[in-house]
Amino acid sequence: MVVRPQWEWRFDGADGSALDRPVSPVFTTQYDAEQWLGEHWRTLAAQGVHAVGLLHEGAQATPTLTLPLI
Repeated sequence: MVVRPQWEWRFDGADGSALDRPVSPVFTTQYDAEQWLGEHWRTLAAQGVHAVGLLHEGAQATPTLTLPLI
């Protein structure tokens, strides 16, 4: 059995609390996760996401990024 790495985004609201919606897809590479965010950040911001953090196997792998206001 092959275990693939899991990368996913944590979404935070304006008050800094983690949001339960929207839900991040799970990616097998950091590149794919970052590319997806580059394509979807505007939609996420419109849904109330203020900041994001990339998680690798559940641990934060990158600094938290604040999304630009749209």
